[in-house]
Amino acid sequence: MTAPYLVFTDVDETLISRKSMFDFLSFWLEGRGPGGAQRYREIHHGLQKAADAGVPREEINRRFYRVYQGEAADEVAAAGQRWFTNRAADPDFFIHSTMRALHAHRAAGAQLVLVSGSFEPCLAPIARTVEARLILCTRPGTRGGRYTGHVPEPVIGDGKARAVRRLLDEHPGVRAEDCWAYGDHLSDLPMLRLVGHPVAVGDDPSLIAALAQRQPAEGTLA
Repeated sequence: MTAPYLVFTDVDETLISRKSMFDFLSFWLEGRGPGGAQRYREIHHGLQKAADAGVPREEINRRFYRVYQGEAADEVAAAGQRWFTNRAADPDFFIHSTMRALHAHRAAGAQLVLVSGSFEPCLAPIARTVEARLILCTRPGTRGGRYTGHVPEPVIGDGKARAVRRLLDEHPGVRAEDCWAYGDHLSDLPMLRLVGHPVAVGDDPSLIAALAQRQPAEGTLA
């Protein structure tokens, strides 16, 4: 990797205006026939109830991917491409301020890296569109081409920071203080703190306040 610096960006509500995991799950289940919408509502309600009860985000991430246990990975990947084609037709699918910032970084010679708790079926078509070279994401286990329902390491919160740290360690010629990172939620803070140029996207007051304590701060994107 010869980029002068790396740009790490969260995806859901940072780069795109949706939560890709849940939006894709809704699309996928509804496409499987009658009952899909109800099944989605049941899954979403169960996960939201767990989150409201204080279950950690990492565990919510693990429970989410158990839904895909036994499903053929190639079929889910194909559905991911159909989901992206459908959703990206919306002119507001991508967050324009983030897209402009990433375009400027690419023009400066930087390499883009997507960092997300979502999984590759959703993220691969997004990466191709924004010309991101790498994807650091949750990767549910597979066996015999089918999802096992097991998640070795959710890329959520501290998991994002660990994934970014490993990548930086693999490329000692890239200095963390030269790199940029974009996120929209306080859970992105561990990742944002690793780089010299953290940027908050949106209006999460907790994230903005945390970054404001850092000198210098790069501010926010609307």
